Amino acid sequence: MNLEEYRTVFAAGSLVIMLIVATPTLGLIVPFPRGIERFSEFWVLDPNHMAEDYPFNVRVNESYSVFVGVGNHLGSSSYYSVYVKFRNQTQPLPNATASEPSPLPPLYEFRALVVDGGTWEAPLTFSVLNPFSRNDDSAFVGRLSINDLVFSVNASAKWDSENSGFYYQIFLELWLYDTASQSFRFHNRFVGIWLNVTSS
Repeated sequence: MNLEEYRTVFAAGSLVIMLIVATPTLGLIVPFPRGIERFSEFWVLDPNHMAEDYPFNVRVNESYSVFVGVGNHLGSSSYYSVYVKFRNQTQPLPNATASEPSPLPPLYEFRALVVDGGTWEAPLTFSVLNPFSRNDDSAFVGRLSINDLVFSVNASAKWDSENSGFYYQIFLELWLYDTASQSFRFHNRFVGIWLNVTSS
């Protein structure tokens, strides 16, 4: 190799080393494309729009409120359905591993079109109605009111001696409209609140 070829190799090698050393700094100046995570947010908030003071000890024929919300980060406007369901401790929740909804029937439904980057929120008011019965080891809830509509639930719960109560759960499933099948599909997201139902 002659002197000119050595200079070319040295200059090229120096340039490569400078680029390698400068890459972290370049990342601060030049935006590199990154993978964008697409997802939906789904939440239930207490009456004060917080995640801390949910209704828990619920009395029959009294009204309680929470807020249900969805945030869209899917890259385009999306059409959502939110199903409200009711269960005791032994009835099935959705299966997140298999992406399957709970087989329990929905009692109430919200629908919302949410733009990309936008949010939707709505109040959910509920009451446990009579008939309600309770003895030493079981309780029975006959009807539930959701946003002023009355539903027959006929759900019984056994006494939970570990947590000292009769526990039920209002839970919500998020479904997303699928344009290919032209139907809503379970979006593998669900939230819920536990209720200890008392007679007075």
